Amino acid sequence: MPGPKTYNVWWGDTSNLKQKGIVTYTVSPFRQRGSKNIFQGWMFNGYKRLASQAPYWIVPFAIAYGTYTWAKRYDVWQNSKAGHVALHGSH
Repeated sequence: MPGPKTYNVWWGDTSNLKQKGIVTYTVSPFRQRGSKNIFQGWMFNGYKRLASQAPYWIVPFAIAYGTYTWAKRYDVWQNSKAGHVALHGSH
């Protein structure tokens, strides 16, 4: 068990006084307005942030989509009769 100069309480022993040196901070309920104007703030600030980041994700997306559609069309053509004739000379 703890000695006389320790402030730890033994497991389950709540008969001792409160521990010294523990400071608890709280925020007033009137200051806790975490979701105040959440949608209005998103509509203006969120749109502005998305619009400023658009060049960084639209350009790579357009390049990737263009590459994907070209590859799909080329694959379909290669596996067609016309593609076989054009690439190998006969089917």
